[in-house]
Amino acid sequence: MRVLGINALFHDPAAALVIDGVTVAAAEEERFSRRKHGKRPVPFSAWELPEQAARWCLSRAGLRPADLDAVVYAYDPELALPAETMGLNDPWDNLRQAYARSAPGFLATALPGLDPAAVRFVGHHMAHAASGAFAAEGAETSSVLVLDGRGERASHLAARRVGDHLEPLRAQNLPESLGLVYEDLTDHLGFLRSSDEFKVMALASHGTPRMLGELRRYVHPTGDGGFVAHGVPWSELCPRRAPDEPWTQEHADVAASTQAVLEETLLDLVRWLHGRTHDDVLTLAGGVALNCVANARIAREGPFGRVWVQPAAGDAGTALGAALLHSAESGASPSPMPGADLGRDWTDAELASWLKTAAVPFERPPDIAVTVAEALADNAVVAWFQGRSEFGPRALGHRSLLAHPGHAGNLERLNDIKGREQFRPVAPMVLTERSAEIFDGPLPSPYMLFVHDVAPEWRDRIPAVVHVDGTARIQTVDRRQEPLVARMLEEFERRTGLPVVVNTSLNTAGRPMVDDPRDALECFGSTPVDLLAIGPFAVRRADFFRAGGDDGTGANGWSTGSGWAGGNGPSEGPDESGDR
Repeated sequence: MRVLGINALFHDPAAALVIDGVTVAAAEEERFSRRKHGKRPVPFSAWELPEQAARWCLSRAGLRPADLDAVVYAYDPELALPAETMGLNDPWDNLRQAYARSAPGFLATALPGLDPAAVRFVGHHMAHAASGAFAAEGAETSSVLVLDGRGERASHLAARRVGDHLEPLRAQNLPESLGLVYEDLTDHLGFLRSSDEFKVMALASHGTPRMLGELRRYVHPTGDGGFVAHGVPWSELCPRRAPDEPWTQEHADVAASTQAVLEETLLDLVRWLHGRTHDDVLTLAGGVALNCVANARIAREGPFGRVWVQPAAGDAGTALGAALLHSAESGASPSPMPGADLGRDWTDAELASWLKTAAVPFERPPDIAVTVAEALADNAVVAWFQGRSEFGPRALGHRSLLAHPGHAGNLERLNDIKGREQFRPVAPMVLTERSAEIFDGPLPSPYMLFVHDVAPEWRDRIPAVVHVDGTARIQTVDRRQEPLVARMLEEFERRTGLPVVVNTSLNTAGRPMVDDPRDALECFGSTPVDLLAIGPFAVRRADFFRAGGDDGTGANGWSTGSGWAGGNGPSEGPDESGDR
């Protein structure tokens, strides 16, 4: 059973390939097109498909479109109602629905050889639910909660998985939507709707929830598994902020109040769901599930023994969920996703070819993990490009910027490199077996989807990764799954005494995460990053200056000692034998 899942209608277009229930590949279109989120979530862009991502997924498995048993589109226009009927101010939504109904023809055009009759529609929130319930390990009997901006006619789904069956239990119809409330606030605070909601979450830590009582008038649970969430008069709570204006304490306080009312409502929904199912495991999906502060509170105060969050919880994840759901319904029992590293990768020889074509100086050290640890210990910033790219918005040790956590100034330094607001935190990565001595929260946390309290005795030791509220959004590293990252962490601790390294995404503000070697070279060349670790190869910024007559010393004063292996260097290059 070969099933291609497609998300396209709203935002974050993506494709995922599932063969006999096993996830083979998944990728977001933005990584190919280099347009953040793939497109804006407006009706006029609803026709755009993840063509490049879909073609890559097929090529990964050596398939042609005609080889597919089904292509599953993560939205069912038959479930939709007119926008005005649902209380939404979206006068062009009929255009969106027309594009959805035309998806089989569009897909057949994008993937020549595909029979339009092979295209199936699945409900948007059922696709979200399947992306959690079927992708999580050990969730054969589990509850699942989905919350986002909107689907066909709802903004929420509570369901239960038993074996290969997914049973809906409760849905909250529009216009009530926790996701849309958070989007509206994002826009009111001068950030980009359906893109920058995580900035509101970060800003909330700088405020106090003094407006919580007022917000409860517009956002609150109803006690029956549903909620009220719409019509908040934001301008009465704080002045609208223009994108180029500094934020004020009022802005931080309204963010904190909205975050608090969101968490209250989610806890009520979780408790209602547990009261229906009495399961031990809860899986979460939908854009709201990317709110790691709320997730941590659900795990800490909720009734479930274990909480698992889909790493591509936003709409991109519905491509995977749609494929898994159709596989389950067709008799191919879905397997848990093997990890978030489901995207593109390159062999060592291919990477060397990219570097030679770019005519950049590079070396192949005996162990890239040791080289990076030495640079980090010397307070260098390292671009880390290893293995398959991640599916979802988090950099998880494959497309990352790394830095020393012991220097408080590295937070400002990294935000400057990336062109980000200074109130935004960066994250720590730590070996799973070392995490409990430093961080208090849901463990392990491999996908960076919860926040953890940092132990008081560690806060002054790793200040770069401690947020203003004393928390950190951590990534735990399993040495069996990530041996190279684990070795780098151990080598860094051997030199510094710190078992933690700063990990943030390898990109700059407004740009998608780096995906292919060209992206990595462009990002490295346009930012003051000291070292690019790309596969087994190291590219040092100091070597660029040496080539132009510099003394060969980088911004941090660490000696490179590297040689040329590019087109203008010596004929003896690195050993290119073997793949990673």
